[in-house]
Amino acid sequence: MKSIIRKFALAMVFALCGGVFVANAQKLGYVDLQEVMVAMPEYKKANADMEKYQKQLEDDLGKLQEEFQIKYKEYEKNQGTMSPTMREFKEKELRQLQERIQEFQQSAVEDSRKKESELLKPIVDKAKAAIAQVAKESGYAYVFDSNTAGMLYKPEGDDVTAMVKKKLGIVEAPPAPKAAPPVAPKK
Repeated sequence: MKSIIRKFALAMVFALCGGVFVANAQKLGYVDLQEVMVAMPEYKKANADMEKYQKQLEDDLGKLQEEFQIKYKEYEKNQGTMSPTMREFKEKELRQLQERIQEFQQSAVEDSRKKESELLKPIVDKAKAAIAQVAKESGYAYVFDSNTAGMLYKPEGDDVTAMVKKKLGIVEAPPAPKAAPPVAPKK
């Protein structure tokens, strides 16, 4: 009798634990955040603004480099007729201009990163808000970025990218129909 009660108690424990595991099962999904962002109209504008900003920095750098080239050619042309004091002065001026160019390049890289971050932050925030809404509406406990999560397997049914795009009002063209395979000529 003790054996039957023990088996029954053990079966009840397994049944209860199994119910807890089933009750705690959570729905997981993934999204291609990069794909969502690139499809957003705000991204296209931010990208155009960034290109314009980088073009301005490149133009400014070009002006500095052009100034250096002009002064260097003038120095080369006249160095034979310069006094040692003037030559030393011009060489120092060229070194300082080179240093300014290098400083400008370093500042330009930092400024570009800051500008890109500044332009992308509202886009990322908007995309994340849409992802959160889709997750809540669809019952997903977690939604991962499929590009950064290191996923080795992604079932198609859990891809919420299309739902997020729909939530953001992004309409995509339907995929092109697949071409029929070529038919071999009959002999």
